[in-house]
Amino acid sequence: MTSGWRNPAAEHVRTLTIRGRALRVAVREGNGQLPPLLLCNGIGASLELLQPFVDVLEPRRAIIRFDLPGVGGSPPPVLPYHMTMLAPMLAGLLDQLGHQQADVLGISWGGGLAQQFALRCPSRVRRLVLVATGTGALMVPAHPRVLLRMLTPRRYRDAGYVASIAGELYGGSVRASPALAADLLHATTRRGPGRGYYYQLLASAGWTSLPLLPLLRQPTLILAGDDDPIIPLVNARIMHRLINRSELTVYHGGHLELVSEPELVAPIVEAFLNAETRSSPTPLVPC
Repeated sequence: MTSGWRNPAAEHVRTLTIRGRALRVAVREGNGQLPPLLLCNGIGASLELLQPFVDVLEPRRAIIRFDLPGVGGSPPPVLPYHMTMLAPMLAGLLDQLGHQQADVLGISWGGGLAQQFALRCPSRVRRLVLVATGTGALMVPAHPRVLLRMLTPRRYRDAGYVASIAGELYGGSVRASPALAADLLHATTRRGPGRGYYYQLLASAGWTSLPLLPLLRQPTLILAGDDDPIIPLVNARIMHRLINRSELTVYHGGHLELVSEPELVAPIVEAFLNAETRSSPTPLVPC
């Protein structure tokens, strides 16, 4: 991972109560001229994991990150939740921060959340970026050995373990540098209660976006690695065929390239977010 330039923009981290749920939220203020970018993280990962990507984004762009309930610094909920319950929570987060609309980027598990939000609350999402993600229960699955590794949060708790499985699990740049995965998951992330990970697994049980993808209205960028053991590349090609206003970019790398090689991925995202959209705005409706 190259060092890149560091973003001097200040961030504010605080806990907000959104529709009865306490969320740890980080906000990097922009200049108000660009739409904010809401980032939805992968399973078990705290908002710190995305820091390398945030650091190389356009400094005038406001960035919103959050820890899901039970992950990172967000306390676990009393009861488990489902993916379909989270879209109103994201709408409430934007409301509390004073934004009617945002661009939304989701990686891995967070890509499913981003799709659900765009489908459930279409007027709140201007542009959609889906990174290393799939369509949930109905998708081409990873190898059973990879899926087995994903059933527990052990890789977030044991740096030696994640280094030993990094290449097999994440592919891409960490095949040659497995210690990089340990650095990303341990040096920069914050560990939350273990049940938060299992709540996320339960939240996606039975959920799929596949039959609804033709209903997505937003311009959508699909980013997929050619060496991603968790999300086989064919899933991105299927999504591209089903999402009418989508474009697909296949990068050379694996599941973690957004944060392991952010200088390569961020310009693609920036170019997409800055592109002109010739369409009528979607009326704001309650979500």
